Amino acid sequence: MKIFSHLMVLFIAIMHIVFLILEMFLWDHPVGYKVFATTPEFAATSAVLAMNQGLYNGFLAAGLIVGLVKKDIAFKVFFLSCIIVAGIFGAITAKISILFVQGSPALLALIFVLLTEKCTKEKCPER
Repeated sequence: MKIFSHLMVLFIAIMHIVFLILEMFLWDHPVGYKVFATTPEFAATSAVLAMNQGLYNGFLAAGLIVGLVKKDIAFKVFFLSCIIVAGIFGAITAKISILFVQGSPALLALIFVLLTEKCTKEKCPER
């Protein structure tokens, strides 16, 4: 089950790398228009905002990857929680589908991380 937990976190990180690519490099491209249901006109006027959002998605992916490499539960919990909050906020402010595409997979990964990884003094020292 621990391997599945790691795979879930890796899957969420890869999802956010894909979001980075879509938002930073394909926003003003037919692929971006289709994925985000936008028009060329809207994409042109919002490209800078999309690039900024893509960069943040890259930071989320990087945090999850660091958590996997360092085997640090705190990194994984923090970044998965950020993604869940972003999914909830996106559902409230933009489209409900964001909750299912972004928030739900991160919640599932967080549950598996919490069920399978133990916090020891070496991994999670009290501060």
